[in-house]
Amino acid sequence: ERTMKTSIVFLLCISVFPGFSQGRVVGEDETGFAECNVFFPGQVPPEGFTEPFHVKICQQYNKEPRFATLYSTKDKIPLYSAFKYTKPAQNEEESWLVEPQIDDPENDLHEMVHEADVTGTVASLGANQALTSDYVGSGYERGLLNPSSLNEEDFQTATYTLTNAVPLSPSLSQSWHRDIGRVVEQALVPHCSKKDHLYLLAGAIPSSVRVKGKVSVPESLWLAACCDAPEGWSLGLVKKMNDENSLADLTVGELEKQLLAGVHLFKGSCGEDNQSQEKTEAVLQAVSQIRSGERVGTNDNQEAKDSGLVRKVAGIIATPFIKLLELLIYVFVELVKFVFYFLWLVIKRVGGAVLDGAYSLWNGLVSYLKAISMVLISIPYDVGRVIVNIALGFLEIVQDVASLTYRILRIPVGFVLHLAAFPYHSICAIPSVLKDMATGIGGTFSLVIDATAALLHGFYYLAGHIVKRFVPKVSSDD
Repeated sequence: ERTMKTSIVFLLCISVFPGFSQGRVVGEDETGFAECNVFFPGQVPPEGFTEPFHVKICQQYNKEPRFATLYSTKDKIPLYSAFKYTKPAQNEEESWLVEPQIDDPENDLHEMVHEADVTGTVASLGANQALTSDYVGSGYERGLLNPSSLNEEDFQTATYTLTNAVPLSPSLSQSWHRDIGRVVEQALVPHCSKKDHLYLLAGAIPSSVRVKGKVSVPESLWLAACCDAPEGWSLGLVKKMNDENSLADLTVGELEKQLLAGVHLFKGSCGEDNQSQEKTEAVLQAVSQIRSGERVGTNDNQEAKDSGLVRKVAGIIATPFIKLLELLIYVFVELVKFVFYFLWLVIKRVGGAVLDGAYSLWNGLVSYLKAISMVLISIPYDVGRVIVNIALGFLEIVQDVASLTYRILRIPVGFVLHLAAFPYHSICAIPSVLKDMATGIGGTFSLVIDATAALLHGFYYLAGHIVKRFVPKVSSDD
């Protein structure tokens, strides 16, 4: 039933619930939850949760604190949620949110927001907390530690944050909320003389089993209650994951031993030494009756039984109609979804075809205009090129005619010029020839004289040398 409600809500609702205020994250150096300390006896939070990955969150809605959560960024689940019982709202509607500041403390978002609204805008979204995608297809539900069924409207809406959820099987989630709701409403609230002094801690013990390798599946769930009133008392309850029908009662001290070493859930153990034994036994008896499936009675026990029987019979009668109504709503939603999808598909296909045709027509028109423009531009160019080619051809013809005429006329003109110049060149060459002959004769005569002189000089030299060689020298006296 819860799964069907969730599906219908997710199909119908996309936007976030307006008015979500900040879910304040408190640093490790602070000893409390600031505005959310009112959810702890003596305004002192549990002690002993000192790991660096333990993050304190003051969950707020409409700028008012609604409950407090200690969140494990390592296990991606809350270790406990502290809250007070308020009158439950009649209408319960789910709208899951996340705390952006856990993943990105530097962002300017200081409120619980719908996950879809911050996807892609918050750095490392999901690095320190679980997201909806971690539960989809896993077989686990987002089980609330602080049950929405124990809260009035504003408080109830604020419980639907993933920092208040742990992975639970559908049957265990239903069993947990049913048992805790009955214990609080039928056993704890009636036996606390000052209802605003009833402090509740709902928690989970992480295990090594992880959903999609990220979100830890609890080993067990627990509830600790403290009635800080003149006739006070405290109580602990534990539900094992492997037995959805189990609900063991124990003292708060015994419960603390199952948690981390050194953990103290309530200040002064909720006045354990001064607790009313009578009140404690009455609470334990009421819890025992709930565990055995009996209706817890007060002074108006018989009236309550009759009222319960009437409600049970009315529930049996109304259940088929409720289921039928849910089925009709589901069918209607699916039908509306199909119609919108079909219309969107038709619009998309028709619009796509129209746009494709317009695009193709535009491309053809542009190509046609481009081709015409190129042809019109090329006409003057081609005409000019033809005119230039004709002029160049005419000039080549004129050049060829002139060259041929020159070659024809060059032969007789040259011959006549050479023939006319022959007498001139012949007569003008006679003085030069005579000069050359005189020069040759003079040169020959000069050469003969020089040769004769040289010969005589040689004989003279030879004779003088012989004389000096063989004729003795004559002294001056001789």
